[in-house]
Amino acid sequence: MRNAPYINSRLLIVAAFVLPAFLLNNGCKSTATPAATTLGKINDDAALAARVKQALVADPELRSLPMSVATYRSVVQLSGYADSEAQIQKALALARGVPGVQSVSNDLHLRPQ
Repeated sequence: MRNAPYINSRLLIVAAFVLPAFLLNNGCKSTATPAATTLGKINDDAALAARVKQALVADPELRSLPMSVATYRSVVQLSGYADSEAQIQKALALARGVPGVQSVSNDLHLRPQ
């Protein structure tokens, strides 16, 4: 029993270092990971682009035009060619009308005749 004070002091020293480490480590836990948030935004942008493409294909006048749709953070970019300025304006209006679109960037050009 001569080693009892020695063991008790060692346990106190170990507890003095281990307890704060557990408390500090517990405070470092996060609730939402940035990768999951980014992945959610990517999925949202892909779904938004699909809805815009669907709206453009549903219109018989715009269905056959070579247009592409890209989205980034709910901003839609339309690019490609149209036969008239009226078709460009119609495509922009359809894209703006899709729920979730914040703004539309126009990179549509008149098709060379």
